[in-house]
Amino acid sequence: MATSDPTRNQNPAGGRGAISSSVRAFAQQDIPLKLVGSFLHANKLPGGFDCPGCAFPDKAGKPLLDSCEQGQKAIAWEMTRKAVGAEFFDGKTPAQLQALGDFDLEFQGRLTTPVLYENTSGTFRAIDWDEAYAIAARELSALAPESVAFYASGRSSNEAAFLWQLAARAYGSPNLPDSSNFCHEPSGYALKHSIGTGKGTCSLDDFERADLFLVIGQNPASNHPRMMAALHEAKQRGATVLAINPLRERGFTHFSDPKNVGELLRNQGSAVADAIYQVQIGGDLAALKGVMKALLESERAAPGTVFDHAFIGTHTDGVDALIADLDACAWDELIARSGLGEAQLRDIARRYAAAPATMITWCMGLTHHPDAVATIQQVVNLALLRGNIGRPGAGVVPVRGHSNVQGDRTMGATSTVSKAWLDNLEAAFPGLRVCRDSGRDAAGVLDGLLDGKVKSLLSLGGNFGVAAPDSPRVLAALERCRFTLHIATKLNRSHCHPGHVGLLLPTLGRTDKDLRRGAEQCISTEDSMSNVRASRGVQAPITESQRSEPAIVAQLAHALGCAPDVPWLALADDYAALRERIERCQRGVTQGFEDYNRKLASDGRFTLPNAAAQRHWNTVSGKARFIAHPLRDDSPVALARKRHGDAVLTLMTIRAHDQFNTTVYSADDRYRDVQGDRRVLFMHANDLAARGLRDGDRVDIETLVDDGHTRRVEGFTARAHDIARGCVAAYFPEASGLIAASTFSAHTRTPLYKEMPVRVSASIT
Repeated sequence: MATSDPTRNQNPAGGRGAISSSVRAFAQQDIPLKLVGSFLHANKLPGGFDCPGCAFPDKAGKPLLDSCEQGQKAIAWEMTRKAVGAEFFDGKTPAQLQALGDFDLEFQGRLTTPVLYENTSGTFRAIDWDEAYAIAARELSALAPESVAFYASGRSSNEAAFLWQLAARAYGSPNLPDSSNFCHEPSGYALKHSIGTGKGTCSLDDFERADLFLVIGQNPASNHPRMMAALHEAKQRGATVLAINPLRERGFTHFSDPKNVGELLRNQGSAVADAIYQVQIGGDLAALKGVMKALLESERAAPGTVFDHAFIGTHTDGVDALIADLDACAWDELIARSGLGEAQLRDIARRYAAAPATMITWCMGLTHHPDAVATIQQVVNLALLRGNIGRPGAGVVPVRGHSNVQGDRTMGATSTVSKAWLDNLEAAFPGLRVCRDSGRDAAGVLDGLLDGKVKSLLSLGGNFGVAAPDSPRVLAALERCRFTLHIATKLNRSHCHPGHVGLLLPTLGRTDKDLRRGAEQCISTEDSMSNVRASRGVQAPITESQRSEPAIVAQLAHALGCAPDVPWLALADDYAALRERIERCQRGVTQGFEDYNRKLASDGRFTLPNAAAQRHWNTVSGKARFIAHPLRDDSPVALARKRHGDAVLTLMTIRAHDQFNTTVYSADDRYRDVQGDRRVLFMHANDLAARGLRDGDRVDIETLVDDGHTRRVEGFTARAHDIARGCVAAYFPEASGLIAASTFSAHTRTPLYKEMPVRVSASIT
């Protein structure tokens, strides 16, 4: 067990560094004075905008500040007045754009004009909106709908996501991959089967009531700083925080809340985590079993003192199968698989058994593994043993990354939806007939792009070609498509790899005022804890040629003429009327959307009911389910070790602190003491020595997946780091080309971004 050591680094996470970084982000965009307005309006109601960053919930009431460093970077990136117009694109080739780095592409500024690429000319050129819609209609009319995919990113609004899935299904395509397929798909699947809902069961108020937090596979200081502040506050009131993660992250060992004046003046932080357990990559399943096995032994030693038998008897089924599974697990195997000692596992169990109310949170450190679903269901099993779902301060929380990724799914922007949803769509728009097939998820779209069966990709935001595993192969596959279309605020690498015909359409962002026929519109989003809120832009668009996402989607569908019974143009001009249709479509599907417009207008936000949080279980048995899973030996890492032995290391991809998803703000990572370099491989010092390497050496990394494809990157800088032995970490997306698209999680086909077998050797150049 690695205990917290606040003296390890004298520069705390958060604190002055967060403030100076926020100031620098706005200065870098030449809009320093907008920082004040950003803090005044970000995540505020009424009249403010929902931060385009993460999906952590906003504070209720009217707090003076409710934003963070990462949010302010995202806002500055969007509020910039730098513009990319016709003069930038006209005559440029894809190769010229591809030569720019990821930072340089986005740093050009906001997109301001529709752009067309045609392989007959080999160059881009600016066009007007009428031509853009006509080209899209021409290309889509020439394609079989089943060969077209409509990708939805978590950055879009509820209104845009609803129209997107409506347009796809009206056109006849069932292929609606979404960004959840790349991140928390295993969370939704596991929770749905275990407790009857695919969403987390806690509210922000529960952070003030929990006695213990288990934070698993997550680095909130960089990825969800407002959550880090909530944990910091909880620790100061006496709660215990335990982190389970292969990397020892600075946010857990030394954190300063930027809103705490005293800590700012002292430039000192404190340890948030009481202990950090550096589990092996992919070892969480075994670790959770070990914790439960220790609990079971304690319960048998003192019956009735550990398990909540009243809750288990009333609200659950399957506990006997779980107990049999735990009894069958040998301690030696659990220790070897988890990378944690028996004493560490028993320590977690002891602290958990002593806590009256426990909240368990996780992020993609649990979802990007072969056994992701099984692991998350062990999280649920652990919570159920002590009745830690459905009471104050207790519950299970998948912390989602993008600000409306959960809302997109609620709006039906996914490839498989219920019959009730499809029936409601047709009832809400009399005369409409939608495609009722289940379509390709993201993994299926990747398969289709690579084998040529998917001939067109349309993207509502996002950076699909870079977010995907096997990104070099996927980007090349995009170029082979007949037609690609991207709706975006700024340039990214996927835009540099258009199909034979490619469109790039400029859209408004969250911070931009959205006027339709002179009337100001508001959009809505849903956060990780099922709070739906209104969002209004606060600055004038950089140009009148930018259009909102709902308007672009509606006008595309209108131009295509696929569903004349849908009043596309009227919906594009009146989002309140659009929300009335959404409300009708949610009847019998998602509770809480009754009086959608009234709730947004009166309170600015409302919370969707969560049945599991009320101890109502929408499962096949009507109860919460203990679901046992065996430990498996067929993961890509296990198979690679059978062939290559100790040469195999397990790679996880991570974000740098100066990054949000595929958006890179700089080549620095101050929380890991990296400056000016993103081609970095973090390794345990003993793993470096075992390969004859030293800190700072250049290394090559090769994926050890036997599927007929070679995946190799060269010239990375090896850095000694506090990471579990046998594990290595590299930044996403620089290492995305090492992630094999042929491997994915069981049940959900989520890419294995955090569990890939690799071999590391000294660079030969």
